[in-house]
Amino acid sequence: MDIRLRSVKFDRKDLPVGTPVVGMVGGGQLARMTQETAVALGIQLRVLAEGPTVSAAQAVADAPVGDYKDLETVRRFAAECDVVTFDHEHVPTEILHTLEADGLKVHPGPNALVHAQDKAVMRARLDTFDAPSPAHQVVATPAEVEDFAKRVGGFPIILKTTRGGYDGKGVWFVDGPDDPQIATAFGSGVPILAEEKVDFVRELSAIVARSPHGQAVAYPIVESVQKDGICVEVTAPAPGLAPEKAAQAQQTALRIAGELGVVGVLAVEMFEARDGRLLVNELAMRPHNTGHWSIDGAVTSQFENHLRAVLDLPLGSPAARAPYTVMVNVLGGDVEDMHRGLLHCMARDPGLKVHFYGKSVKPGRKIGHVTAYGDDLEETRSRARHAAAYLTGTIDE
Repeated sequence: MDIRLRSVKFDRKDLPVGTPVVGMVGGGQLARMTQETAVALGIQLRVLAEGPTVSAAQAVADAPVGDYKDLETVRRFAAECDVVTFDHEHVPTEILHTLEADGLKVHPGPNALVHAQDKAVMRARLDTFDAPSPAHQVVATPAEVEDFAKRVGGFPIILKTTRGGYDGKGVWFVDGPDDPQIATAFGSGVPILAEEKVDFVRELSAIVARSPHGQAVAYPIVESVQKDGICVEVTAPAPGLAPEKAAQAQQTALRIAGELGVVGVLAVEMFEARDGRLLVNELAMRPHNTGHWSIDGAVTSQFENHLRAVLDLPLGSPAARAPYTVMVNVLGGDVEDMHRGLLHCMARDPGLKVHFYGKSVKPGRKIGHVTAYGDDLEETRSRARHAAAYLTGTIDE
């Protein structure tokens, strides 16, 4: 018998009756992890991928490859879907307005998503309803940078590109008026936002999900640890956070989601300032790195609630399954074959959960994450840290 491999092309008429089709623009690890939930719920996930071997294209059948900045490419992709959502915030706003004008559902819509795309727009909108934020100002010249610094009590201050920055890129810590990073920032070719340098105790993240008809749920507030602008560790719930502070952070995130009309998951990254303030740092309108713990540690993961929200299904419980869950990112280092460490990690800790993203190893790149949960914080944290370190080759026992 001649059995040949063949490519199976997507055809909606071949799906079971009533199967919803969700399109996700972007083929990164967020889309890859969304696929797991989509399969369980019988949802057909379509992914517009940047290339044939990107993270999600390895997990989603027949993922079309195309440029998310090209209107006709996105239009053709969206026409196959009941609703379009995103793995990242970089799709041009004008394309999303065109999709809505075509009668297509886009969640979050462009009027909401622009607040995650443009930090200046975000800050201006948050100011209209007094969301707690660091002092800030759009600056166009070195003189305006110096004037802003005087207004907030002097240097150091922070400069950020209003668009396009992530994982520490597009952010500069400026120590004085002659700091060469001022010229570097203005040389980026992108408008620049100046912000006060907050004296903070730690960074927190409030993740909520909101549906089109306004139902919303809030996950436990988590503590995130950043290194070189990259999230390396998340603890849920944030240890030692007073219940009233946790409630305040959740209420702030829920209010932002409602005011901006967000549909789907919203992550509100915050500073817990040394003076007790909780200040909004950045917004992300998609599943977020600080919510990956929820895959194994919550009743309903952020990925499932994102899909439920964009399809306007009832949202699931965001409650934690255990007193503590710790997620540690596995970052690329000197070891290329990280799978070689699975035998040790799984044998040592049968309760450990490992998630790889199908990415080749590059220094500092997010290759995957590990999650541990339990009753004791230090033991749980130690388990997760050990596994991540072993997989990257930092330790060998």
